[in-house]
Amino acid sequence: MNNSSKKTWQELLRFPLGDRCQKPRNTGLTMIIDKGLGLGQTKDLLNLAGDYIDFLKLGFGTSALYYNEVLEEKIHLVRSHGVDIYPGGTFLEVAILQDKLREYLVMARDFGFSAVEVSDGTIDLDPEIRTRAITLAAEMGFKVLTEVGKKDPQDEFEIKQIIQLVSRDIANGAAHVIVEGRESGKAVGLYDQDGNLIVSDLEELVHGLEQPDKLIWEAPLKEQQQELILRFGPNVSIGNVNAYEILALEALRVGLRADTLKAVLQRQN
Repeated sequence: MNNSSKKTWQELLRFPLGDRCQKPRNTGLTMIIDKGLGLGQTKDLLNLAGDYIDFLKLGFGTSALYYNEVLEEKIHLVRSHGVDIYPGGTFLEVAILQDKLREYLVMARDFGFSAVEVSDGTIDLDPEIRTRAITLAAEMGFKVLTEVGKKDPQDEFEIKQIIQLVSRDIANGAAHVIVEGRESGKAVGLYDQDGNLIVSDLEELVHGLEQPDKLIWEAPLKEQQQELILRFGPNVSIGNVNAYEILALEALRVGLRADTLKAVLQRQN
């Protein structure tokens, strides 16, 4: 916390791309993927950039690989900075495969997780089980994030089916729906093999939803983040962000980076 009486930069200069929603917020969310930060690294990250992080995902099934006391301390640390923390969706998929959904949610709650992700990126998830997972998690007090799209690039990404699934998840109690992008951002979901957004699919998805602001776009690459920001503004929700790129993303969001500042200047001319 800065207790200095000095004027802040925000009091002096306007953000070129406009104002950002402040925490707690429902739009303009940033979700980072944590693939194994230690307690010291996590503390430093939150002290530096906690105001710009809304969700921290312990990627994949890494939650199971922590010592219990370390996991509990990390969860408490993250939540003390007003950041929601949850295990990766693949971990819940394993629990469903082993018919341990309720037990998984109880253990996640006992450890202190504030959110969970319901996904079928790897498994084929029966719609009734998906609905049960969402409603049960919501009843247990979790913020529920769901994910749409498959991790295997061979699996077809049908936009009409995705629209139906997103709408059903929200109706069943999901707070936000994540659009799959993996940690690579290539040849998956709305991205081609080079990581470029498939614009026609994106527009069909957005225009087909009543609440497109409920989407969190997984966009691990800077070019993807930039395109989403320029399309939807600084308060678009972005996920799977590298933990060491938080300030860089925030600068991109508000036009304090050449890539988006240039776009602002072009619009003014």
